[in-house]
Amino acid sequence: MSRIGKLPVQIPAGVKVSVSANEISVEGPKGKLSQDFNNLVSIKVEGTDVVVNRANDSKPARSAHGLYRSLVENMIQGVTEGFSKTLVINGVGFRAEVQGNLLMLNLGYSNDIYAGIPENLTVVVEAQGKLTISGIDKQAVGEYAAQIRKLRLPEPYKGKGIRYSDEVIRRKVGKSGV
Repeated sequence: MSRIGKLPVQIPAGVKVSVSANEISVEGPKGKLSQDFNNLVSIKVEGTDVVVNRANDSKPARSAHGLYRSLVENMIQGVTEGFSKTLVINGVGFRAEVQGNLLMLNLGYSNDIYAGIPENLTVVVEAQGKLTISGIDKQAVGEYAAQIRKLRLPEPYKGKGIRYSDEVIRRKVGKSGV
């Protein structure tokens, strides 16, 4: 039995969970999310818990068991609390600015970079080059943060680039002038 999959997911007050044939929908104070699931698992709402069971003991069913339980838990957490990622922009003259639904980034290239902000996400630029991406969908927040980080990866010699706030960049020693 999956250690993660066998645990029930608690439904907090103010959250509605509905399960149809192959789709689960979660609605809460921050919004609504839905997720399709395959026939290897069955999802049931029992009182104030969501229980995920698998159809058989095949390898794909065992894999899907923990996966869909984690997806349901992330959906419930997303509609109640939300998710956020913080990026830090390091470098002389590197800056970010939100213009409507565009994120304008000056990252030391000859031209500024304009990145569209998805409708379901919020981007806030704070002082000292901090960029906070937040939303109710964990996958969308992580994917957009990774795309922004990829525009200028942090380099190990001077530490310039875009990194996650909790990421540690291992610094290297440059050439010795002997």
